[in-house]
Amino acid sequence: MDRLRLGSLFDGSGGFPLGGLLAGITPVWASEIEPFPIRVTTKRLPQMKHLGDVCAINGAEIEPVDIITFGSPCTDMSLAGRRAGLEGRQSRLFYEAIRIIREMRCATNGRFPRWACWENVVGAFSSNQGRDLKAVLDAVIGIVEPGAEVPMPEKNRWPYADVYMGGGWSVAYRTFDAQYWGVPQRRRRCYLVADLGGCCAGKVLFESEGLSGYSAESVRAWQRTAGAAADCSGTADRICLNSPCIQKAAGFCAEHSASSGGIGYAEEISPTLRASVVPAVMTLYGNHPQDARCTGPLATAPTISRTYGTGGNNQPLIVQEHLPVRWLTPTECAKLQGFPPWWCSELETAEPTETDIAFWTEVWETYRRTASSSTRPKSRAQVIKWLQHPHSDSAAYRMWGNGVALPCVFFVLAGIVLVSDAINAPNSALDCCVYYGEKQLAISPF
Repeated sequence: MDRLRLGSLFDGSGGFPLGGLLAGITPVWASEIEPFPIRVTTKRLPQMKHLGDVCAINGAEIEPVDIITFGSPCTDMSLAGRRAGLEGRQSRLFYEAIRIIREMRCATNGRFPRWACWENVVGAFSSNQGRDLKAVLDAVIGIVEPGAEVPMPEKNRWPYADVYMGGGWSVAYRTFDAQYWGVPQRRRRCYLVADLGGCCAGKVLFESEGLSGYSAESVRAWQRTAGAAADCSGTADRICLNSPCIQKAAGFCAEHSASSGGIGYAEEISPTLRASVVPAVMTLYGNHPQDARCTGPLATAPTISRTYGTGGNNQPLIVQEHLPVRWLTPTECAKLQGFPPWWCSELETAEPTETDIAFWTEVWETYRRTASSSTRPKSRAQVIKWLQHPHSDSAAYRMWGNGVALPCVFFVLAGIVLVSDAINAPNSALDCCVYYGEKQLAISPF
């Protein structure tokens, strides 16, 4: 049976392609404008094409895929942002993803993509007095049923999980808190799945864990497997997810044992990572400051903010009595998202080729035109210098703060694979047209 193919818009750290790969899906292309995340994914997933600015993509002209994922920028809907909503400068990019999906379906007579997956902050439930989530649902459903409108819920309060179905389509969404899916941080996000060719969206999100290949134990296999993957993958240029040891991973985990240099145990829950701040974690010191390490379980605590420095940034802390704090390292932030610790390591290119220089010159120019305040393009020498030393803590913190929690992504994409395999199996007994109750049904316990 052919593997499903995936395209990732607003790709960031590569969470959807990575989650897809481990769920048995082939990542085909991605769209991203920030140079550092692109550098990471070109190293780790070299077979995946990069298409650049989402606004410049024509869905009818790119390679068709079965699944399009898009965690469109959430700044304008975040509880920590200015709450400009979908009409904000960044969040309105959501409609570019809808356009691309429409164009691809038009060019393929409705065959591709069959699936769409949107991830965003839970602020979408209340943004613009709840009307932004209605706009999201209307737009997604409108791909296959133009003019359809979802009614506003009573008192404009959306349930944290729901499903909608029509003639040959279905849309479901569910709220996930990453702390219940194997990673030690509180990170509540809304995942929306659209089955644009059937009634199976609800089965993807609301089936039991075991059916999709996800279980608490399989999740805990990920960190152990990923921790050794870099060593068996060969040189830095070949550290990708094609190695046999990675393919054996059944799931993901942020179970960081003291022996692996992690930040603690499953009981440790960090406040939510955010792109605008550097999170901090408590440390236990030995005889010297350089002996700082985490040696035991931290208390599970709600987010506590304090102000540091002249910039007035609120830094989330985990607090335990009588112990100092330190900032999380970028590697620890990767683990908090369920990624392998080496995901951002060895990104350097000592001697870039002319092809490398041309590609990255265009990447930086795209970023400058769309998101940077710089008025001058990077010179050839600057591009070469960056390729030789592309890593910076600030770029890594920003990438992880904007990123997805890998276990949640894996659960959703593994569910799509499960349902797709059942649909395509000979004599399939799968009944996708299951009615999940009233429209205001709140299924998720999270």
